[in-house]
Amino acid sequence: MKRPELVLPAGDLEKLKTACLFGADAVYLGGKEYSLRAYAGNLGLPEIKEGLEFAHARGKKVYTAVNVLARNHDLVKLPEYLEQLAAIGVDGLIISDLGVMKMASRYAPHLPVTISTQASVSNYEAARLYSELGAKRIVLARELSLEEIAEIKSRAEVEIEIFVHGAMCVSYSGRCLLSHYMVGRSGNRGECAHPCRYSYTLMEEKRAGEYFPIHEDEKGTYILNSRDLCLIEYIPQLMEAGIDAFKVEGRMKSPLYVASAAAAYRSAIDCYAENGSTFSPEQIKIWVSELSGTAARPFTNGFIEGESPLLQDINKNIQQGRVDFCGIVKGYDYEKKMLEIEQRANFGPGEDMEIMLPGQGIKKLEICCIYDKEGQELDRARHPRQRVMVPSLEPVQENSILRRAGA
Repeated sequence: MKRPELVLPAGDLEKLKTACLFGADAVYLGGKEYSLRAYAGNLGLPEIKEGLEFAHARGKKVYTAVNVLARNHDLVKLPEYLEQLAAIGVDGLIISDLGVMKMASRYAPHLPVTISTQASVSNYEAARLYSELGAKRIVLARELSLEEIAEIKSRAEVEIEIFVHGAMCVSYSGRCLLSHYMVGRSGNRGECAHPCRYSYTLMEEKRAGEYFPIHEDEKGTYILNSRDLCLIEYIPQLMEAGIDAFKVEGRMKSPLYVASAAAAYRSAIDCYAENGSTFSPEQIKIWVSELSGTAARPFTNGFIEGESPLLQDINKNIQQGRVDFCGIVKGYDYEKKMLEIEQRANFGPGEDMEIMLPGQGIKKLEICCIYDKEGQELDRARHPRQRVMVPSLEPVQENSILRRAGA
């Protein structure tokens, strides 16, 4: 059976490498401009070029988001940027704006275009129209059921990509105005302040100053706070429907999140492609448990079965079993038999630690002691991005992930 392309987020160069090593077929990233994740770190042209070399050496693709809903002033430097992306050889552009799409056909005519979910394509006629305009692939709106997705795929001769995992938005396919009006940061220009995650109370117009919680919580209510999408159990149905690509949200998430999502969805796709049978409850439980470790909110299946009563996380629940991103392996000293780890969260001897290995699963790591680069013993790795040495009889691949097991 044909395997759909697994597309992971690459908010920076480190996440790009993580995604490629842990199971992605392709990554999507944004440049310093024209991308709808202004605070994701993003990559300059030299970094995109380095990322391309890393990905292409491993048979992976790199798509660049140019999915801003453009204003007139955005168009001034866009031709040069599109020409530069074409020159360095990115594998395609992700676009939502028709004007930007027209400019791409002029200044980067050989780059395949994917229509962003921001375009809110939710029917086969719209999909056909974008195909006629030159689009190779369309990322459908997230508000569609499995039946609707399958019908669009069967009636539109264009590649179909859908989001299968990650944060959701209270607004239709992420086209939200709340952030712009509340704090002056437009979500449609990559600057979303996530006001849907804020705490809210209710005030009746004739009782100014009196605030009423919509449910019994002293902190207010979170009626706009969406759960996170997780469609891993629907992989068989989606593959049978012929979907061409599965996409994971999260350019602003950690390398641990990227590694976990890539590994879990890679496993699910390969499992169905090789066995052709529905997943067992036990297997789904294993995958969901792994994904829950890096989730910020409880999961929902979104609209895949139609309207769902479990779209909003009104109680702002705390995920159980979360794991902490503690570091990335940067090398192995064969003479001293030590791992070099770049710290990302405070950790020390005696804690329940694990190493995520690219393509090799997860193994326990017992930390008996920690040293700095000069050989001085430390009680803990305390400082952000501090390089420390940890004894290990076995070498560990560079870019493996160190994490602290969840409770």
